[in-house]
Amino acid sequence: MGWSIPILRVAGIQLRIHITFLLLIAWIAFAYYTHGGSSAAVGGVLFILLLFACVVLHEFGHALAGKAFGINTPDITLLPIGGVARLERIPDEPVQELVIAVAGPAVTALIALGAFIGGGSWDYPPTTKTSIPVVLLLFNLLPAFPMDGGRVLRALLATRISYARATQIAATVGQGFAFVFGFIGLLNPNWFMLIFIALFVYIGATQEAALAQMRDVSRRFPVSSAMVREFRTLAADATLEEAVDALLATSQHDFPVMDATRNVAGLLTRHDLIAALRKNDPSLRVGDVMRRDIPTVTTGTRFEDAFRIMQECDCPAVPVLDRMKRLVGLLTPENVTELMMVQSAMPQRRVL
Repeated sequence: MGWSIPILRVAGIQLRIHITFLLLIAWIAFAYYTHGGSSAAVGGVLFILLLFACVVLHEFGHALAGKAFGINTPDITLLPIGGVARLERIPDEPVQELVIAVAGPAVTALIALGAFIGGGSWDYPPTTKTSIPVVLLLFNLLPAFPMDGGRVLRALLATRISYARATQIAATVGQGFAFVFGFIGLLNPNWFMLIFIALFVYIGATQEAALAQMRDVSRRFPVSSAMVREFRTLAADATLEEAVDALLATSQHDFPVMDATRNVAGLLTRHDLIAALRKNDPSLRVGDVMRRDIPTVTTGTRFEDAFRIMQECDCPAVPVLDRMKRLVGLLTPENVTELMMVQSAMPQRRVL
C-alpha cells in the first residue's frame, strides 16, 4: 500500500504503518497534552498503541486462516481505522472467505475474554481494558466494507447470488455507513474523527467494488482480448539515447527488451530509464538497466491469472507470447481498466 512504512517482518509477513497512522498518534498526543500535560499525552499514546496491538493480532488471525487455504499474506498495514491484511489472492469459495473474515474477530473476542478473566493483573481498570477489544470487535462486525462484517455479508450473499453482485451490495452498505459516520462527525465536533473514518470506509468500499468488477470481467476473457498489439521494442544493446527517442516519440512508458535471438530478455520502464540517465554514463545500454525478473503470459492465459501475476511481481507491464513463444502483445493496468469500461458500457457485447 502506498504511503506506508515497513517496520518489521513476522512469520514472513511484512508489518507496515501507514503515514496517516503516525498523524493519528501525533493528534492523540497533542489532544491529551492540551488537557492533562505530558503524562496524559504519554498515557494517551500508550492507550492507542495497546489498541493497535489488538489490531495486529486481529489481522494475523486473518493471515493464519488464509494460510490454511493456501493463501499467503504478503503484508499487514496499520491505518487510523484499523489494519489491512493483504491476501495474495481472493478466496475461491464463499465459505473460505467467510472463515478468513471471521478469524480476525474471533481473535479479538479471545483477547476480550482474556482481558475480562485476567482483569486484576493490569493497571488499567477492567472496564477499560475489556472495552478496547470489545469496541474493536463491534466496529469491525458492522456489515459494511471494508470491515470484516462487510466480507462476512458478501460471503453469505455469494452463496445465493454472483460474487460481483454480492460485492456491490456489501459495498453499497459500506458507503451508506460512511455517509452516516460523516454526518455524525459534522454534527458533533467532539466526534470529528468520524469524518476521517467515513472517508476511509467510503474509499475502501468503492475500491472493493471496483476490484470485484475487475475480477468478474477478467474471468470471462483471455489476455488476447485486451492486450496492446501495436508497441515498440528495444534491443538489449540499444543505447539509452535510442530508448529516450522511443519514449518521447510514443505514448508508451514501458518497452519489452529483445535479445539477439528476438526473445524477450526483460522490460525497460520509464522509471528505470530516468534513473539510468541521471548516472550520466554513456556506456550504459538498455540491457544494463532493464528489469530481468519480468514474467510472461500467453495469449490464452485467463485475464484473471495475468492480472494476478502482474500484481504479484509489481510489474507495470507484462509481455504476451503466442504458442511459438513470439512476442505478440503487451498487457498493462490501463488495458484492464479499458476492458472494464467497455464491458460496463456494452454488457451484452463480447470483446474480441
